[in-house]
Amino acid sequence: MNVRSLTRADPALGRRRILAWSVVSLLLAAVTAGTLTLGELGIPIGDALRALFGRGEPGIVLVVQEWRLPRALLGIAVGAMLALSGALFQIVTRNPLGSPDILGFSTGAFTGVLLVMNAGAVSVLTLTTSAFAGGLAAAVLAFALSSRAGVHGFALVVTGIAVTAMLSAVNTVLVLRSDDLVALSAAIWATGSLNGVDAQWLVPAILTLAVTGAIAAGMARALVAYELGDERAAALGARPAATRWGAMILGVALIAVATAITGPIGFVALAAPQIARRLWRSGTIPLGASALTGALLLCLSDLISARLFAPTIIPTGLVTVSIGGIYLAWLLTTRERTTR
Repeated sequence: MNVRSLTRADPALGRRRILAWSVVSLLLAAVTAGTLTLGELGIPIGDALRALFGRGEPGIVLVVQEWRLPRALLGIAVGAMLALSGALFQIVTRNPLGSPDILGFSTGAFTGVLLVMNAGAVSVLTLTTSAFAGGLAAAVLAFALSSRAGVHGFALVVTGIAVTAMLSAVNTVLVLRSDDLVALSAAIWATGSLNGVDAQWLVPAILTLAVTGAIAAGMARALVAYELGDERAAALGARPAATRWGAMILGVALIAVATAITGPIGFVALAAPQIARRLWRSGTIPLGASALTGALLLCLSDLISARLFAPTIIPTGLVTVSIGGIYLAWLLTTRERTTR
């Protein structure tokens, strides 16, 4: 039974999912409005909406169109990319801890970025390519080291943690061997932030999300079958190995571009798919709902980082990690209660 037939068979579940889509979308719209209007220059929502279409005072149009709108759109795109990457890897590993930041793929992508920064060949193309190569290398290493125990479950998570530790050491050495300017840029980048991100990243981010999202949507049935186990997936006509590697490459591409844009941002890829799974009451990890939830989490974290200690702006990654700690503590508490 597929998701659509299940929803038709259970009208209450269908209504709940419609409510979830509506509430999360409205919250994302509200947070986006906050990004456009809040700041050292407070802008009424009506003026901000007119400025989107080039109307109103030139100064307000400049602030909204050139500074705040690109940041809001990048927050949505990067958050969706992080969450979709996390969803794909959690499906591949069949483990809720199987996110790219825990498995070491984010750290590997950052290693690729550091190598390019040290070489002095910084551009959108080189940063994206190097981040993808670094993330893919980390993924191959983690999968290869855990291949005897299977490429899912506890063994892969532990292997990923080890790969993360090794690559973190490599990254530290690269930063220490860099000149002062590169080391400072790398240190800022390592915290993960949307602050100061160039609007030129909008097109690569949206294209990456659109292409990988379309491919993932085409793989949706195979991914649902894959979550049931290799034997059942094969019996349903899916190809587990092809599905696994296809999802992994898509996940690495997503996390690589996101890391190249903002630096490594934790928690979103880990938590967004599981939050979406709970909100949508989905037996499997919902890809579209995960992307929407990830966009909301990152945009909300970015708004908090910009306004919490204003005019000082703290890195977005610090807020996501803090929220992630609260989320994990709550999750462990609820699990402990259910096991009693």
